[in-house]
Amino acid sequence: MRNLCCFLLTVALLTVTGAFAQQPASPSWELRDGGRWIKVEQPTTAPAADETLDLVEQMIKSNQGYPAKKIVVAWLKLHKDHPLRDRGIYLLGQANFINGDRIMALYNFDEVLDKYPGSRYFFPALDRQYDIADQYLRGYKNRFFGLAILGATSEATEMLYRIQQRAPGSPIAEKSLLRAADFYYADSDFDIAADSYAAYIRSYPRSPLVPRVRLRQAFSALAQFRGVRFDATPIIDARQQLVELAAAFPTIADEENIPSIIKRIDSALVKKILVTAEFYEHTDKPAAAAYYYQHLIKTWPDAPEVATAEQRLSRMPPEALKRPEPPKYGPATQPATQPAASNNREGR
Repeated sequence: MRNLCCFLLTVALLTVTGAFAQQPASPSWELRDGGRWIKVEQPTTAPAADETLDLVEQMIKSNQGYPAKKIVVAWLKLHKDHPLRDRGIYLLGQANFINGDRIMALYNFDEVLDKYPGSRYFFPALDRQYDIADQYLRGYKNRFFGLAILGATSEATEMLYRIQQRAPGSPIAEKSLLRAADFYYADSDFDIAADSYAAYIRSYPRSPLVPRVRLRQAFSALAQFRGVRFDATPIIDARQQLVELAAAFPTIADEENIPSIIKRIDSALVKKILVTAEFYEHTDKPAAAAYYYQHLIKTWPDAPEVATAEQRLSRMPPEALKRPEPPKYGPATQPATQPAASNNREGR
């Protein structure tokens, strides 16, 4: 009787255990890097290893991309719901990558990211997508009729943006944002580069790369200055950023010779103010001209252009000088009540 009871108890336990094992996986939430919670379906049992996928992985490591692709494609056709399907799709992407088919590899990694957010291959797929984007930005071209002639830089920057969306706050997201900013900078898209560097500083204020990023941000603003007859906002922004950078990181200021750059910016600002004053003088607006001449004299008293401003000011009619003189502004500011001027270029 005792043996019969033990047998029945064992059968009951196995039945209950089997019932639980057959139940669908209950979702759980995982805190990913960057503080974002992601809903992850947990498998009831750990998936067993697969000899075919192990073979494919070894072939990929041996740079045998084409035979590895044939094998893994056949495996995926036969295993629509296999618990290791995410690994199979990832390996297919790897095979396409080493075969030179970057677009198909991108689609494979996208499938892993979209369908299997809890997969162990989620971040490896992101890393591979970053590699693809980086290669395109370095000049890699898709083949057309056997010729490598089709670039994809716009698609590459879009990839980097999507990586940031999928894993906000993660190291790969930080790396992607900075890579995009550096590309825009190298490609002379300085307005977008300046915005991208600003976004990096806001998102990763404690990064050890921030000083260099701030320097690039200032240079991006400076590069947008088109000349003394155009809007001075970029050069004013650049000066302010360089002054703050020099105060916060004196070592970098010495290495990059920032004080001399600021002096050149001041020289350009002086010329900008003088050109603006001359524009108003030539368009029969003596009061506005006098205002700018006075601004130049008060803000940069040691500038060589002061002598010209004083000479021009002495020829102003008395009524032009009745307007209150502007206060002394910092070199990186415009008069607070400056007269209205054309949007971009004086003297058009």
